[in-house]
Amino acid sequence: MRWKGRRGSDNVEDRRGAAPGGLVLGGAGTLIVIVVAMLFGADPRALLDQLQSAAPGATQAPGTADPAQDELAEFVSVVLAETEDVWQEQFRLAGETYVAPRLVLFTGRVESACGMAGAAAGPFYCPGDRQLYIDLEFYRVLRDRLGAPGDMAQAYVIAHEVGHHVQNLLGISDRVQAMRGRVSEAEYNQLSVRLELQADFLAGVWAHHAQRSRQLLEQGDLEEALQAASAIGDDRLQRESQGYVVPDAFTHGTSEQRVRWFRRGFESGDFRQGDTFGAASL
Repeated sequence: MRWKGRRGSDNVEDRRGAAPGGLVLGGAGTLIVIVVAMLFGADPRALLDQLQSAAPGATQAPGTADPAQDELAEFVSVVLAETEDVWQEQFRLAGETYVAPRLVLFTGRVESACGMAGAAAGPFYCPGDRQLYIDLEFYRVLRDRLGAPGDMAQAYVIAHEVGHHVQNLLGISDRVQAMRGRVSEAEYNQLSVRLELQADFLAGVWAHHAQRSRQLLEQGDLEEALQAASAIGDDRLQRESQGYVVPDAFTHGTSEQRVRWFRRGFESGDFRQGDTFGAASL
């Protein structure tokens, strides 16, 4: 990606090294197990509590940010700024006003309007405070454990979470949340899949416009993003973690579906083609 020398976002809050008290699990292996569990609908806070009490290798949260991550923090700020530019323009064309989200960098654990969450939960968006949260350690997991290296793979993660912010601004997230408890667990999981695939589509829409107007992407960047989308498909994660697949437990979509919807957004750049809720086939 051609990101160096570009504007960084003013909407980044760096809480690295200032996480609330508690233990931080050590080892990327433990981390990815919890990331997988969260994708399957488990409560990451409960899992963290269980593992923290059982893991002898746990250590206290560091008191300072890791200087080695400073360039990565700068990269994240630039990507966020690029999403701001694209979505401000897209909302303007639709006669709406885009309110940019805030991105919080944290280490170990963080408090949000959605409750306490740990690094093991992976990057997430909280509709309650309209903020994105990421522990930069996740990018090492993405590269080393999930096999999705590259700066565009990292940008895809941010763009996907910003996609959830767009859904929140448009009221889509609220409509899905309103169905919780009104439909079966399997039916709600299916709604969650459609929500996540639409966020993948929106990430593709962002990449389309960032490339068309800003020439952000370099050769191989699209493949990096598609590899990242494939790496976190429910079917792949389930198969790797437990040896078999349970489609009714899917909450994010298969690898093939995630790749397809990101690609559709990238190729079209047209929000109207991203109605995953009305699609007969995902």
